[in-house]
Amino acid sequence: MKKQKKYRKPRSKNNITPIVIGVGLMLIGIVLFVALQGASKSSASSTADRSVVPMSVNYPVPSLSLQNINGEIEALEDFRGKVLMVNNWATWCPPCKAEMPSIEKYYEAHAADGFVVVAIEAGQGMDEVTKFANDFNLKFHVWLDQNGGSLKAFKNGNLPNSYVIDRTGTVRYAWTGEISLAMLEKFVTPLIAE
Repeated sequence: MKKQKKYRKPRSKNNITPIVIGVGLMLIGIVLFVALQGASKSSASSTADRSVVPMSVNYPVPSLSLQNINGEIEALEDFRGKVLMVNNWATWCPPCKAEMPSIEKYYEAHAADGFVVVAIEAGQGMDEVTKFANDFNLKFHVWLDQNGGSLKAFKNGNLPNSYVIDRTGTVRYAWTGEISLAMLEKFVTPLIAE
């Protein structure tokens, strides 16, 4: 018995055209995707785009006393009558570093209005934290917290995290994540005006 040869129809140019068009459309899609990703990264480069919105809360400020980078013991209660922002951060934390210039700028603009910042570093020693504060030209209070007391007091181990306390000692806003100058203006400035 002889095997029959299978006849193959030669491919026409018309069968290749849809493939070429499909590959072309995929390449255009990839180029657009990469371009849009680049655009979103450049717009996300501003801290305002990365900032989280705070959660509205209402509870008394926890009792907390720690040593500052000048070697003095300070307590959160020392700032009653002022609007206080407690910022828990670490020298190794990228979003903590990114938000520091915004916090410093806001502090400088509103310190005369009774706004105070206590930035509590979670874990490092005096020399490293003092160097960080000097490098960033921080003028607000910087505390040391090598044992995580502030993270425990505020029941939040994520960094950065921040809390805004009104003049009566009530915690009014809680942030977990990077804060922008725009978010500080939007939420903290009205508390300062109260």
